[in-house]
Amino acid sequence: MLELVKELCSLPGISGREDKVREYIISKIDGFCEYSTDNLGNLIAFKKGKMPAKNKVLIDSHMDEVGFIVTGITSEGLLKFANVGGIDTGVFLGRNVTVGEKGIPGVVGLVPVHLVDKDKEDCIPPKDELYIDIGAKDRDEALEHVSPGDEVCFESDFREFGSGFICSKAIDNRAGCAIMIDLIRSELDYDCCFSFSVQEEIGTRGAQASAFSINPDYAIITETTTAADLSGVEGEERVCVCGEGPAVSFMDRATVYNKDLYRRALEIAREKGIKAQTKTRVAGGNDAGAIHKSRGGVKVLTLSVPTRYLHSPGCVCRYDDIESTRDLVKEMAAEFAVC
Repeated sequence: MLELVKELCSLPGISGREDKVREYIISKIDGFCEYSTDNLGNLIAFKKGKMPAKNKVLIDSHMDEVGFIVTGITSEGLLKFANVGGIDTGVFLGRNVTVGEKGIPGVVGLVPVHLVDKDKEDCIPPKDELYIDIGAKDRDEALEHVSPGDEVCFESDFREFGSGFICSKAIDNRAGCAIMIDLIRSELDYDCCFSFSVQEEIGTRGAQASAFSINPDYAIITETTTAADLSGVEGEERVCVCGEGPAVSFMDRATVYNKDLYRRALEIAREKGIKAQTKTRVAGGNDAGAIHKSRGGVKVLTLSVPTRYLHSPGCVCRYDDIESTRDLVKEMAAEFAVC
């Protein structure tokens, strides 16, 4: 599964521009399940299990990553841009990016420190003062390669380091996509539906549509979430810890989770010897926020890979947490199929 994560993270795919990610996933699941693509671009799959399920279970992960979109080009050939998803301006200053379908290399530029006023030296510049430099001499040359509406993605190498850690852009949520691909390619006890959803980072839009079409009884959202196990952060503010397995949510900003499902997930993890932990802070949100409100309501559970530095070019997690998340997702899907 590590190779799946690596290859998925290398692909460009901001919200609304997930085509290359979807094509890759299809190449990996073709022949292992039935699948289709809806009008929004969600990839919906059905995997036949060894036995029919009493309840319809959906496993969901989003394909999109945060990034930018080109909004204009200056007379000097510099690109102006807008955020796609929530990104702290401080994480992309001076970063390498790729632009458009051709993957044109660029860098996020800003006024050099030598020219910054003394009273602004410690300030992060406002985003409207930033630009992307692709090395064009002027607007006409830039327009030969890019145009407004082109996607912009972080460029970062996938790295393994330390004691089982990996680092890359887009671990949020290509880790979840890798888990779902692995499950589809494996033997499942019960029939199961899967949604590789689009546009999560700009409002869980894809999952809203796919959940309506699938109409599940239960849904498991396979995600990543903030691991703040860092120096100076104590108690519940750490949210979750890398190396302790998936974080199980009881509440976030979009969903109050069914307490019985939350408790059952931790109980099954203990019974099966799978590492798992509680997400200890009410923060963030994910596709569960849209799925649980679909049609007459869906019982949802979110299992998240603890990940440091989310929504940045250098997300960091432990590979064994991805494996533990996969194992618990598989157990919970079987549980929900017959409960």
